[in-house]
Amino acid sequence: MSAAIQRYHIGPRLAEIVVHNNTVYLAGQIADTLDKDARGQTEEVLAAIDRLLGEVGSDKQKLLSVTIYLTDMADYDAMNEVWSGWVVHGQTPARATVEARLADPRYRVEMSVIAAL
Repeated sequence: MSAAIQRYHIGPRLAEIVVHNNTVYLAGQIADTLDKDARGQTEEVLAAIDRLLGEVGSDKQKLLSVTIYLTDMADYDAMNEVWSGWVVHGQTPARATVEARLADPRYRVEMSVIAAL
């Protein structure tokens, strides 16, 4: 018998959070304030990740993997400065950062997260 799949904040195209087998999957997180630079958008994205993980009983110390999408790799250093101040040292996840065209050209940063419960 397989474990139940729990979905939170279900929309027409995606669930914001999916939990299965003590693993948390977050949909790609983007900033709400699109006129901010990469640093400001990264701060908003990381705050959203904290909030969503907390909602299901997890936190950033339990990150397993994070994929970061940047519209321009020129924003890499600014994003990393914010990331380095947020991530728990010694508890860093596997991570990839790629340049990608995102759904709206005003998005500078999007992050997709997998964490343990």
